[in-house]
Amino acid sequence: MTKKLYDEDAYAKKFTAEVIMCEQYPAATEAAETIKYDVVLDQTLFFPEEGGQTPDKGMLGGYPVVDVQIKDGIITHTIAVPIMDGKPDSLFNAGERISGEIDWPHRFSNMQQHTGEHIFSGLVNRDYGYDNVGFHLSDSIVTMDYNGPLTEEDVRRLEWECNRVIMQQIPVKAAYPSDEELEKIDYRCKKELTGAIRIVTIGSVDACACCAPHVRNTGEVGIFKVMEVSSYKGGVRLSILCGFRALLDYRIVRSHLREISHITSAPMYETAEAVQRLKDERDAARQKAGEANRRMLSIQISALREDALSPMLFTDGVDTSSIRNAVNEMTKSHDGYCGIFNGNDKEGYSFIIGSRDLDCNDLAAFMREKFQAKCGGKAEMIQGHIDASRATIQKFIVVSHC
Repeated sequence: MTKKLYDEDAYAKKFTAEVIMCEQYPAATEAAETIKYDVVLDQTLFFPEEGGQTPDKGMLGGYPVVDVQIKDGIITHTIAVPIMDGKPDSLFNAGERISGEIDWPHRFSNMQQHTGEHIFSGLVNRDYGYDNVGFHLSDSIVTMDYNGPLTEEDVRRLEWECNRVIMQQIPVKAAYPSDEELEKIDYRCKKELTGAIRIVTIGSVDACACCAPHVRNTGEVGIFKVMEVSSYKGGVRLSILCGFRALLDYRIVRSHLREISHITSAPMYETAEAVQRLKDERDAARQKAGEANRRMLSIQISALREDALSPMLFTDGVDTSSIRNAVNEMTKSHDGYCGIFNGNDKEGYSFIIGSRDLDCNDLAAFMREKFQAKCGGKAEMIQGHIDASRATIQKFIVVSHC
């Protein structure tokens, strides 16, 4: 059993420990630049992947720790070592003492997120009776699942209350109560537990079984912000950010909003209306262009010679329904393949091709083999998309194949 130093002091950053085991895993490939070693110590500050939370990062024996796992109470650290001559089976010898240091900003960020989740989940359980039935804390996202619905108004109220709790700087305490003490505690828990149970208590707000490091008091969470809300398995899933992660997100959003304000020449808090106006103008322009292109396509079809074989036309900005109707009209008057390519050289071309006397699937097979086109359909008509220039399409499909 590895001694969990992070249980004793979640704020410690450096430690020394005795090597119990060190072995190469897995064997390096010729293209690899590093060899991975699994290291087991008698004690560690590195929190493993557990309880829905990703593991700590940092350095061990001078090498980066890329993973930390726990099984049957034994914590295994995976380190990445540059490939050396000889590739030793063991980097460290059993009984040797080595030093480790966790990535503190990463650890503290996780602590902020996890404590914030406890506060919010405690409030949800108190006010609505729902349980937290899912939790995921990675380096980029934090999600929480509850087994009951929450309205937008519910979430806004809970978010506000959660931040009120944060500002009260309530102590966050973690302890292993005795069996007798545990029977008297009303605590949240997502699964059946065995062995010593660690309870994280946040005043009267929450008590929850948890194995992860937490901040000393709620004030260190900084701020709690709900980012997204969605229905999930009859309940609700929330995505959140706390502390420095929330601040970084605010900086990014503010920067983008400022740029949009500059582009639209509108005050920052009026950019939504400005963007909507631009969208409406764009849609109107597209509609006019589409109407013009449909008229032009009709002129192209009318200009086709009656004996034209396998006519293929090009247009841009015409809706699929109009193109399909045009192809149907072309097949009534012309033999071979009749097709329309809609698009441009930069974005590629969507197409519809039909025939009254040939199997269009033969042409589809040719286009998939020659140009990796995405297409399919029936013998009478196929449709799809091709990333090729107009000149290439005319040379290799219209001329050489049709």
